[in-house]
This record gives sequence, C-alpha cells and structure tokens, in this order.
Amino acid sequence: MSSNGKGDFVLYHFTPSLPAAVIFIAAFSIGFIVHTYLAIRYRARYFLAFVIGCLFEAVGYVGRALSHSDPEKLTPYIMQSLLILVAPALFAATVYMVLGRLMRALGAEHLSLIPVRWLTKIFVIGDVVTFFIQSAGAGMMAQKTTSSFNTGKNVVVVGLVAQVVIFGFFIIVAALFVSRIRKSPTVLSASQPWQKHMVVLFTASAIILVRNLIRVIEYAQGFNGYIISHEVFLYIFDALFILAVIVMLAVVHPGRLMEAIALPG
Repeated sequence: MSSNGKGDFVLYHFTPSLPAAVIFIAAFSIGFIVHTYLAIRYRARYFLAFVIGCLFEAVGYVGRALSHSDPEKLTPYIMQSLLILVAPALFAATVYMVLGRLMRALGAEHLSLIPVRWLTKIFVIGDVVTFFIQSAGAGMMAQKTTSSFNTGKNVVVVGLVAQVVIFGFFIIVAALFVSRIRKSPTVLSASQPWQKHMVVLFTASAIILVRNLIRVIEYAQGFNGYIISHEVFLYIFDALFILAVIVMLAVVHPGRLMEAIALPG
C-alpha cells in the first residue's frame, strides 16, 4: 500500500478460493433452508434474525466466489466483507432471545440475574449497536484507500470488542441462571430436557466469542497482518465456526422445548 492513500492498495493479498467459497455457499444455503423450515414449523419468530444470518453468510460467500475471477472488483468485495463480518451478530441476537424464552418456558424467571422482561432487550439492543458499528467500519474499509481502511479497521475493532464484552456478560448471566436452577429446580425444569439446550447455548456463545476474538486480532494486525493475508483463517475460524453454530441449533432447536410446554414463539 502506498502512503498517500491509494497507489498499490489491493483488496486481497491472494486470489479468493472458488471451491472453498462454493462449498460454503452450499452449506449456508442449506442452513438457511433448514432454519427457515424449523422457524415455520415451531412458529419461532425469534429465529428470524438467525435465518437472516444464514442468508447473509451464503450471500457473503457468493461475493467471495465472484471475487475469484476479479479480485479487484469492489462490489463482490463489499458483499463478502460486510455480510460475513456482521452475520454472527444476528446469530448472537438469537442466542440472547433463546435464553429469555427458556427461562419463561421453565417457569424460572425469578432465577435470572436480570428481569426477563429486560434481559432480551438489553442484550439485543447492545447487539444491534455493535452490528451497525461493524457495518459502518466495513463500509469505510471498502473505500480502497489506506486511510479509510485503517479508520474502518479501528471502527470494526471497536464493534467487535463491544460485542465480546456483551457476550462475556451474557455468559455470566446464563451461567448464574444454570447454577440457580440446579439449586432450586422448578416443576417444569424437573420434567423437561432443558440441560441440552443450555449446553448448546453455551457452546454456540463460546464459538462466536472465539470467532470475534480472532477477528479482533485480525483487524488489530492491520492490512498486512498475518491472519488477513492468509485465507485459510477465514474458513477455519469464521466459516467453520459459524456453520457449527447453525448445525447445533438445527439439531437441538429450542422450538421443540417450547412446543412441548406449549409456549408461543
């Protein structure tokens, strides 16, 4: 990159892999179809953000596939940079909403550190804010100048760090809830398989948290950093990680528990 802002600035340090992009287009498209079906099947309106997240991932990798033939074309770069970056915020929002519904489904609202009526609102609002911060940063990074890339990178890091902090607090709230319900089980918690749903929520949260930390390191290293310069890291610590979350929540969908207790979505 040149010091004046444009010069030899390039969008990629490599030619994006077409086979890898196609594989994950297919995988996330299947995830989108499956979760759309499950959301309709269980009337789980709270999974709308998750479904949109699957779509964002699929379209994001379409952008990477298009970048294979023309790595310097801006539109596909913006598609993949923005959508792949912000999609996990939508998955996080769903995880937040699921916890509140599990608490209500088990008749255990009184065991929550935060009143359940505020629980989802607080975390989702925080998630929405980080979503827009990351989106703004990604937009700046697509300006094809060194200065805008660096500014956008710093904005993205702020959004990611904020999301990590929010997620960390969420995990504390969820862990405290599990501790309390084990000590003081409700009637419904004694008859429902809620533990596996909490295991999935904790695992999904940990995966997204690690993914965000890797992203923080990536952007902190800058345009010529080791992570951003090697495509394999995107597929290991982003694509595979997020796909694992999608699969887990399809296999252990909270809608099944809600349906068993007749709790509306």
